Amino acid sequence: MTGTNGTAVVAKRVDDGHPDTAEIRDLAAAAGYTVAGEVTQTRTEDPALCLGEGKVAELADLVADTGATTVVFDNRLGPYQTYNLGNNLPKGTEVVDRFKLILDIFGQRAQTKKAQLQVELAELRYELPRAEAKASLAKRDERPGFMGLGEYDESREQDIKAQISRIRDELERIEQTEEHRREQRRESGFDLVALAGYTNAGKSTLLRRLAADVDIDENEGLHPDLDATAESEDRLFTTLGTTTRRADFDRRDVLVTDTVGFISDLPHWLVESFKSTLSEVYRADLVLLVVDVSDPVEEIREKLVTCHDTLYERNEAPIVTVLNKIDRVDDEELERKREALSALAPEPIVVSAKTGENVDSLRERIDEELPDWRRERLVVPMTDDTMSFVSWVHDHGHVDSVDYGDEVIIDFEARPAIIEQARARASELPAAAAE
Repeated sequence: MTGTNGTAVVAKRVDDGHPDTAEIRDLAAAAGYTVAGEVTQTRTEDPALCLGEGKVAELADLVADTGATTVVFDNRLGPYQTYNLGNNLPKGTEVVDRFKLILDIFGQRAQTKKAQLQVELAELRYELPRAEAKASLAKRDERPGFMGLGEYDESREQDIKAQISRIRDELERIEQTEEHRREQRRESGFDLVALAGYTNAGKSTLLRRLAADVDIDENEGLHPDLDATAESEDRLFTTLGTTTRRADFDRRDVLVTDTVGFISDLPHWLVESFKSTLSEVYRADLVLLVVDVSDPVEEIREKLVTCHDTLYERNEAPIVTVLNKIDRVDDEELERKREALSALAPEPIVVSAKTGENVDSLRERIDEELPDWRRERLVVPMTDDTMSFVSWVHDHGHVDSVDYGDEVIIDFEARPAIIEQARARASELPAAAAE
């Protein structure tokens, strides 16, 4: 079946080793292309074409033979390389590099205002150096365009910078609103858990395993994963925005947020454009770093290193590694990988989000790692307002017992902040006393 974007040929160049095209094929499929073939090469980069001239000729023949409309490069192409490649391929062939492809996927999946702004910011960051190149060369050559790069508009570079500044300000306002919402949840007794990890690690499936309901909406009701039948396909970028759900815990009130997945080899400007999504991770009480344990061990190690570099930059919460998809490996392979990864994941939890295996153990680990609750006993008088107060304690903590008499004695556990609020509320009741 042809993808919504038509047929594509993928191309990849590496300096050494064997070019692996599995991920770029997945990305192309995620963008809606049907991949008809590939051309790879191991050599140093050609400044004009990325690939060598002979390989570009081979690529042109493959495009003609397959009728492909697009060539997707698993490399970052400069504006001149893109132009030169277009001149060496059949007329009308579109040339898309890795990062433009990722932006296209993001654009297709962005369904919230925040996600749309982040995509727009990333696209502008992608376009800015190309606009600067056009401006520089147009000024040097004293003509309004260069090598087919497009008509030079000297105001375009400034327009892009102004738009970037505007979007940053708008994202900052959204972030302030979301931070206020997070603080309100904490004040209401919720612990905040964030799911982090690479795309296709199984975060969305794990979220549904942990979820008790779907009534928590982080994105104003616009995110499709808030539906009870949210998809959990084996494809990249199923989740672009953040999805928050109430988790199924007996004692605690826990909110779990699934965030956009990491993907390998992203440039700094692209990561920077989506950093506000990672604020859900940086401000959580606990981070679950989800890993696909069926991946090759070296690939897992590289992914863990990248995640740690990103998460430990600003994160203060404990990080627990979750080795997911144990249904895809046997016990011997699982143990071998656990041992090989012990330095990066010293005490991992192994689960299968798909089958539910060990998810109960994960819940126990979450409960252990989240901030300790404190035990409290409050003695309050029996008044017209007392039952409302007792109900509030039930809603915000875990009540062990309530003894009703001339006075009401409440034994409960809660976050320290909730205990302080309970004491304050109790003190407002006539003749209240705390033991």
